[in-house]
Amino acid sequence: MMDPLLRRRSIDEPELMDDPNCDPVALDNTYRLFGVINPMVASWRPVYRRWIRPAIRSASLEGRTPTLLDVGSGGGDVASSLSRWTRRDGLDLAITAIDPDPRAHAWSSAHDNGAGVEYRAQSTAELVTAGERFDVVVSNHVLHHLSPSELSALLADTSALTRSVAVHNDLRRSRAAWLLYWLGTLPLIRARTFARFDGLLSVRRSYRRDELVEALPATWRVRQQCFFRLLAVYPAQAEPGRTSLSQPS
Repeated sequence: MMDPLLRRRSIDEPELMDDPNCDPVALDNTYRLFGVINPMVASWRPVYRRWIRPAIRSASLEGRTPTLLDVGSGGGDVASSLSRWTRRDGLDLAITAIDPDPRAHAWSSAHDNGAGVEYRAQSTAELVTAGERFDVVVSNHVLHHLSPSELSALLADTSALTRSVAVHNDLRRSRAAWLLYWLGTLPLIRARTFARFDGLLSVRRSYRRDELVEALPATWRVRQQCFFRLLAVYPAQAEPGRTSLSQPS
């Protein structure tokens, strides 16, 4: 039986780093730790192999430079990883990373470290209004932050922005995920960072698979993968011959 703390999504408790008046040193340390924590828990490598790399190669065959949009890019660590992997695979990719929070934009722009990512302090709605399109749209740990209306708006914007495929990668709520993160971040208990408190809260705010299925339009699919991850994938035809784990084809 699931712990009462995790039985329902904890949607009303704000994360510390979302406070515009939060400790700037702790925020800086949190963005820096994203580059350590996300590679261990976010499981982007299989997402890249299964969905992103095929879309990039397909766009390249059309004789143009493929494009990717990272939504709510935070410290820019996911965008940087994708840039590194595509270069290693000999692929060209133009990456745009957007975050409406000017603090995230400033930090990621200052810590690009040669990844060549274009950072913008913009929202998906602004890109849709401007008529921009991208071959791939991704996000990391964004869905659990959103209200139902904000989630619907993001999904609508995403479907308008992507030419090929979109993958919103997020946590899957479970007692095991919460306990493992609690244990794994014990060294941070006295550190000046929000990574421990906000990470544990993020698990409590995240979806179970059935909840995410219920929240998504019929054109989206839910995929569950290792390390307590849920993927919201669009469109369904990006997976020929596959049957959804959670929804009828």
